[in-house]
Amino acid sequence: MYLYWIIFIGSMLASCFVSWMMKRKMQHHSGLPIALTGKQIAEQMLRENNIRDVSVTCVDGFLTDHYNPVNKTVNLSPEVYNGANVAAAAVAAHECGHAVQHARAYHWLSLRTAMVPTVTIASSLGTWVILGGLVLLAASGNPWILIIGIVCFALTTLFAFVTLPVEFNASHRALEWIRSSGYVSSRDQECAKSALFWAAMTYVVSALASLASLLYYVMILMGARRDD
Repeated sequence: MYLYWIIFIGSMLASCFVSWMMKRKMQHHSGLPIALTGKQIAEQMLRENNIRDVSVTCVDGFLTDHYNPVNKTVNLSPEVYNGANVAAAAVAAHECGHAVQHARAYHWLSLRTAMVPTVTIASSLGTWVILGGLVLLAASGNPWILIIGIVCFALTTLFAFVTLPVEFNASHRALEWIRSSGYVSSRDQECAKSALFWAAMTYVVSALASLASLLYYVMILMGARRDD
């Protein structure tokens, strides 16, 4: 149980720190103006990559920016959509990076997309099945429900790690385009890189936290089987 609390508290602290750093960087880089808005940056990057079937839309919320491969839309939050600054350019270009991945059939994105239906079911059931499995294991020593829960949790953990190359590659594509486009000065390009780095770190922390929790549940299972 002590190990669980170490993992839980450690994950929370890491997540809070990374989230704080990301918001701090975004706020700072939002004060660095450029000529184009996030919407214009996205449209220009899509055009230069010869992508004509993806539209750029504005969605409500803060940091709600995402690419939807189903309806082929780059969805930007109001701050990014209307913002004419380095942070908005970096985020808009990153989401367009996902659109480029989709158009080029980037293998990690294809794998991630294929996993979504299964992982959606596994994530909705996993925690409850694990809790039920832990109760049943303590009450009767039957490990099978816990094993099913661990399998579900393992799928969500695998999905988190598959997401990492997708996010890092989208940022790489975004930064390469920003460098070649000339819309962001060479000095401010480092700021864009910093903003995307800390945004990517949120996915890294999430994946590591999921892996640590998975290993904890596996250790409980292995300990129970050794006691039999």
